[in-house]
Amino acid sequence: MASLARTVVPLAKATPYSLTALGRRSLPPQIEVHGQTYTQRRVFKNDFFAVTALYESDAGKVILKVHRQVSFLLLSLGWLGRLLAARERAAFDHLRHVEGVPRLIGRWGPTGLVREYVEGHPLARGERVPDDFHTRLRSLVGEIHERKMAYVDLEKCENVLVGDDGRPYLFDFQISWYLPRRWGGELWPARKLRRWFQAGDRYHLVKLQRRTRPDQLSAEQLAFSYRRPWYVHLHGLLTRPLTWCRRRVLDRVDPGHKSGERGRVADDEVIGVL
Repeated sequence: MASLARTVVPLAKATPYSLTALGRRSLPPQIEVHGQTYTQRRVFKNDFFAVTALYESDAGKVILKVHRQVSFLLLSLGWLGRLLAARERAAFDHLRHVEGVPRLIGRWGPTGLVREYVEGHPLARGERVPDDFHTRLRSLVGEIHERKMAYVDLEKCENVLVGDDGRPYLFDFQISWYLPRRWGGELWPARKLRRWFQAGDRYHLVKLQRRTRPDQLSAEQLAFSYRRPWYVHLHGLLTRPLTWCRRRVLDRVDPGHKSGERGRVADDEVIGVL
């Protein structure tokens, strides 16, 4: 009898510890916030800059985001994690009470932030959102702009959360533009940059609507969504070389990374393992 051929399915290569925010360390199974103990339920994302996880208790659910704490190529990057955490905390504080922005609950450790959890899912290309979704999203971004900020991260659909209530939410302010007056935020160069970033937000709002509810756009708006303004081109020209180099380095160091956004943890992966 002919022997049966054995098919060996290679295991996915684990992401190198150096490319995760906490290195060989994991988030704790439980955290305490304002005297309430929360238990970890799942990890959403664990990339170079931060790890984000869901925690739950009888009081409800919260999100813990811990920015980078470990070195990379012998370079200490703890300062970067503290800087990113401070920037994001300042953004949440500045947007306190804005409908559509989750509430910041508190700090956790030197680089961690705990915020309110919103039931929902990331916006997907082709998704038919409620008729008033994009009106609400434009209003939300407009209120952020009125507070002299720019969101900056609207290029991808998944950076917008569709709540179970059908409303839009913005939750990740890691790269948002916010420079207070005391740091020179009202000086001419800073104001000019802010206006460019805000204009980019408005362009990407139309593009997001084209990807999800094109039936709501006029012919002129559809045409506009395909014409990238010069300031969006400029932003791409300035960031593309850095992005290209970063991707090449990461692909060399981590050639076996999974498909999709690097660092995102799929639903079928082991929960709580970093």
